[in-house]
Amino acid sequence: MRLGINLGYWGAGMDSDNLAVAQEADRLGYSVCWAAEAYGSDAATVLSWVAAQTERIDIGSAIFQIPARAPAMTAMTAATLDSLSGGRFRLGLGVSGPQVSEGWYGVKFDKPLARTREYVDIVRKAMTRERLSYEGEHWTLPLPGGPGKPLKLTVHPQREHIPLYIAAIGPKNLEQTGEIADGALLIFPAVEHLEETALTHLRAGREKAGKTLDGFDICPTLPLAVGADKDVSALADIFRPYTALYVGGMGSPKQNFYNQLARRMGYEKEAAEIQDRYLSGDKEGAAAAIPEQLIDQTTLLGSVERIAERMQAYAAAGVTTLSLAPAGFALEDRLASLRAGIEALERAGLA
Repeated sequence: MRLGINLGYWGAGMDSDNLAVAQEADRLGYSVCWAAEAYGSDAATVLSWVAAQTERIDIGSAIFQIPARAPAMTAMTAATLDSLSGGRFRLGLGVSGPQVSEGWYGVKFDKPLARTREYVDIVRKAMTRERLSYEGEHWTLPLPGGPGKPLKLTVHPQREHIPLYIAAIGPKNLEQTGEIADGALLIFPAVEHLEETALTHLRAGREKAGKTLDGFDICPTLPLAVGADKDVSALADIFRPYTALYVGGMGSPKQNFYNQLARRMGYEKEAAEIQDRYLSGDKEGAAAAIPEQLIDQTTLLGSVERIAERMQAYAAAGVTTLSLAPAGFALEDRLASLRAGIEALERAGLA
């Protein structure tokens, strides 16, 4: 199992240190450095900046938002980043959510599965550098009856095949991801529930494509807080606002994919309460309502030995790249967490 580092969103208060974190992860042998975007910083600029000042670590978008870019632009960006980084780019895509898609980008959040499938088709076709023409429900290239003509990408990616990941949570999205992608980006991945909430659906998609999970990168992101095992409850409290935001406040009351995931993990009553409190403005109450077990199952908490045991469980379940999101704003704490991650991986016998 490999390790990754997730820098999260630029502008979250740790910007001045993020380069140092990426460089330390590069030095330690981490496999990939991911950057995210929502409606603040874009991921492509951050990844370009990181790639220019690292040597070996891959850079990955987690995610490029599908409603934010025409698929041909995403192909251009992927090819450019792969070329500039010397073949170190991984393309992660996701549909975002209805509030961001419609409120920020003005793109109707409808038929996300069909839209994703067409988007991936066009991106992959464009990156082959064949002349681009496509007839679909959501995109038609060139537009009919106009001056447009099929064009081909003029930039040569470093590699013939850039790994393509999809951020997926729901069963149907996971199945399609297994069918059309090279990897899956997972969030809130409790190893105790990983088979029924993710792997069984990914496996079904691979079978549709005539493939197995061999060679498919299963890549969850887990927040990390290192400390004494006796302090696990206090470490879990660090992530209460984070978990409350996603389970309670991401998306609309009817379309919160993270809330639905918590319900599928057996937290039906708790997920409803967290969402009700969060959407009513009681964010502290929402955070307080989160069961400690839910946080513990979806993070890495405690001593290096405890974290190593969890890593063993994730590897045994089928995780191939485990991306860490270290807690804390102090640079020294984040760097120490990176080193602890490598130590835990070694103790788990997975390095």
